[in-house]
Amino acid sequence: MSSDKHTLAIMLFSELLAADHALRSKLTSVLPKGMEISHFSVLNQLAWRSAETSPAKLAERFSVTRGAMTNTLNKLEWAGYIHVRPDWDDARRKMVGISPAGRQARDAAMAAIAPMINDVIESLGEDQARAALPILREIRTKLG
Repeated sequence: MSSDKHTLAIMLFSELLAADHALRSKLTSVLPKGMEISHFSVLNQLAWRSAETSPAKLAERFSVTRGAMTNTLNKLEWAGYIHVRPDWDDARRKMVGISPAGRQARDAAMAAIAPMINDVIESLGEDQARAALPILREIRTKLG
């Protein structure tokens, strides 16, 4: 890799890391009390999919260990935000679904996040935000 390409790669990843840090910091400050980013992410995924899924599939989707996902799911179940039940086809597995309270918590989090997201989109402009999506998606895919 040439020096220019190396510098470009470092600059690109530095910006991505800085953006990730800023986003996580901002999200943490606006999420409802007691909700972590991981909690919101799982609730959002369950609400968006509108179907039950297994803890293993959630762990895979979020690129975390099954243990880390189990920890997050235990906290969400304790809060009453999800239901965990045995898989009727295979009793060794479990299925996870969002509860009405979880949907309300996810909606409250979305309402808290929306002004921040809208400010960013307004600052960037819709065209620039749309143009960034395929690039960010491709970077995520290549890293995954």
